[in-house]
Amino acid sequence: MDHRDILTRFKNGDLGREQAAALLTGAHPGSAARHALLTAEVAPPRAAVSQPPPARALTTAPAGGGPPLPADGYAITALHGRFPDADGLDAFWHTAVLGGRDAGRRTSGSPAGAGDFDAVFFGLTPQDAALMDPQERLLLEVLWQTLETAGCTGARLDTLTAADGEPRAVGVYVAHDPLGRAAVAPAAAGAGVTLPARLSTLLDLRGPGHCVGGGGAAFLVALHQALSALRAGECGAALVGAVGPRPGPARRHPQGAEGGQGVGAVLLRPLAAARAAGDTVHAVVRATAVAHPGRRAREAAADRLARRALAAAGVTAAGVGLRETETTVAATTGDTGAATGLAALVRAVLQLRHGTLLPAPGDSSAVPWARPHDQSGRELPRRATVAVRPAAGSPAAHVLLEEPPRRGPEPIAAGPAGPAAASGELVLLSAPTPEHLAATARRLADRVLPADAVEDGTQDGRRLLAALARELRLGRAVRDCRLAVVARDTGELGAALRAFADDLAGADDRDGADGRDGADDRDRADDRDRADDRDRADDLAGADDLAGADDQDGAGGRDGAGAGGARGSVRCADLRGAQGPGVLLGELPETRAYLAALWRGRRLDALARLWLAGVDVTAADTAGAAPVLPLPTSALLRRPLREAGCPATDGPTPS
Repeated sequence: MDHRDILTRFKNGDLGREQAAALLTGAHPGSAARHALLTAEVAPPRAAVSQPPPARALTTAPAGGGPPLPADGYAITALHGRFPDADGLDAFWHTAVLGGRDAGRRTSGSPAGAGDFDAVFFGLTPQDAALMDPQERLLLEVLWQTLETAGCTGARLDTLTAADGEPRAVGVYVAHDPLGRAAVAPAAAGAGVTLPARLSTLLDLRGPGHCVGGGGAAFLVALHQALSALRAGECGAALVGAVGPRPGPARRHPQGAEGGQGVGAVLLRPLAAARAAGDTVHAVVRATAVAHPGRRAREAAADRLARRALAAAGVTAAGVGLRETETTVAATTGDTGAATGLAALVRAVLQLRHGTLLPAPGDSSAVPWARPHDQSGRELPRRATVAVRPAAGSPAAHVLLEEPPRRGPEPIAAGPAGPAAASGELVLLSAPTPEHLAATARRLADRVLPADAVEDGTQDGRRLLAALARELRLGRAVRDCRLAVVARDTGELGAALRAFADDLAGADDRDGADGRDGADDRDRADDRDRADDRDRADDLAGADDLAGADDQDGAGGRDGAGAGGARGSVRCADLRGAQGPGVLLGELPETRAYLAALWRGRRLDALARLWLAGVDVTAADTAGAAPVLPLPTSALLRRPLREAGCPATDGPTPS
């Protein structure tokens, strides 16, 4: 018997749990069990019934053997999206709660900045960026922002491994409407390369990938394929994104609402791994089902997939309190093409998160969503299905979602105590250019560190500061333009970051407001590079005498800011023109051990000096596991791109 037969007979009662487990794992059962197994092998199958067999559950072993899969499903650890007139999920929720009736809401449109792009942030030239299809530019942005939301663009990304131990094993699965041009210039990525391959190259992701063509169910099909890769151990996490349709005149949905362009993505991980890592879990995917209808009616195909998904998860239809379809989505977004399934899933996840049911078509207001109970009165999780019926030439898809297991509020890890607390926390930030660094610093200060958020010097303030510093070290990518600041509380950090952003903005004003286009950025950067080279030389000279610096930094409660100035002042370095291997070889185990010792000893000044001299000190942070702290994504400085491949002269638009 193959695994499917074993599981079917176990479900029908022909095999006991021990017998089925023995067959699945290849274990040798006892004599009584062996007799039962031999009997089961020749037992006649039950009579066929009209109901189709259940889909292979997410909780079973994959075909061909292997260890049983976790029974708790797959976690959505991050989601990000932009839809017509809703540049972000908060705006999307607001529009959906109002039932699309906001007086100021337009009836169609595209995500903000669909015609703009930050080529520098992604390491592209403006010419190559202009040759990309607008859908790919949007996908590239939201995939990166989804990873950042999950805290997985820095050292933590290396912990997402495949079954063979390969780090950065993140699959990329995308759904999009037909592209209108070659996505990236051949010199940049190679002619004929698939969209997931190009995105994986730009983001340095090493998992599998697949591209799903247009159709309302395309995103759900891509999600179904991503789960298959996770089950097979081909990746440790999977990004699933969608964008559609192409920018242009709005299309009208059959329900009457005009549509526009939508784009978004989710990050998936096995639930057990996500909870062990402290990830935020927005919802749990319990089962998926995908199929073409053949010649069957659309409704019959959709009903069949619904039964398969429910059977795979062991859930009855009565246990589902919400059904999102392409029809319910139309009221909020209109026709968004390949992103229709994404919009439906986002609506379902947000309703699970808020415990609120959005207005159905024709209803006037949202209502609270009470949790169901079983016959014994035990509380059950809220569940929702997301389904898109088949259209001409495209499949149908069905996804069963469940709210995450309930747990108390995640405690913020305690910060240092005693003399170590007096030395403060080392906060590290980096970006591709000084302008990006200043914009990200200001965004972090304004959104996370408002002046009246936490009273300075309180225990909660110190804990928040420690968690924020740790999240920036482990969750963010290391770039060439770097910032380091030692602060004792969140108020001091917020003031230092704002002052840094203001100082750089003032320097840019002195250089001339008309110097913000790409060519003038390079000219101005040359002047800064010459000055920064002198600063960098000072940093390198200081790093050569780390032993002396170690004796003087904050472990003894003295000034942790070191030679960079008073405590709370920002030190920065621009390493874009740096040559040579740097002061330390990061790939040596001795280097990693040395850096880990500096972290354990809280040698903050030495670590700051090394960071500004070009050493990646974040990878050696040995602080241990802690909950992921959600932070604002890095600032993007989008610029209009001309169709001819040359950047326009308009200034950047921070986002």
